[in-house]
Amino acid sequence: MKLHAISIWAAAIVAATLAAVAPASAQTNVLVFNEARVLRDSAAGQVIATRLEAIQGEMDSELRAVAEPIQAEVERLNAETEPMTQEAIQQRPDLMQRIQAVQQQGQQVEVLRRRLSQELAATERQALRPVLELLPTILEEIVAERGAHIIVDRANLVYAAESVDISATVIERLNQRLPTVAVNRVRLPQGGEGQAQQ
Repeated sequence: MKLHAISIWAAAIVAATLAAVAPASAQTNVLVFNEARVLRDSAAGQVIATRLEAIQGEMDSELRAVAEPIQAEVERLNAETEPMTQEAIQQRPDLMQRIQAVQQQGQQVEVLRRRLSQELAATERQALRPVLELLPTILEEIVAERGAHIIVDRANLVYAAESVDISATVIERLNQRLPTVAVNRVRLPQGGEGQAQQ
């Protein structure tokens, strides 16, 4: 146990010594950028977020318009069948038909909810595409300008000095080249499964 601890300590000293005597040209220049911040704070990112919120509101309204009448029927059925036994309910074809209809409609609402969720995700992907296509070009430019070797996303770091964080520069250049983006709702086929219609 002690021997292992000493060997780790010795390895750390050797690594530190090698780093100290390595020539300056061998140092790795690392930059940091916060992709989440770029997508949140850039002009295009804010347009996307605002529009997605509006689209989600539209979708919520569509879902409510379908679900509320069904919920009202469920409440009516509950009130009518509360004093009845299961046997008595089953002897009433009219009630059984309504119960089955409500169950089917409930399944249809769940299918619609899943389709709308998929549409929102597809809409977001489509809206982000131009931003994500432009980002590598901007990052490559900054890498060349600063003579960097590596860019790391800040989300993967415990600490990075502000001097190596290029997020503000990325946002500034992204705003210059892509001040806005089109955010159009993607509609999936009625089945909900399948390719997004673009």
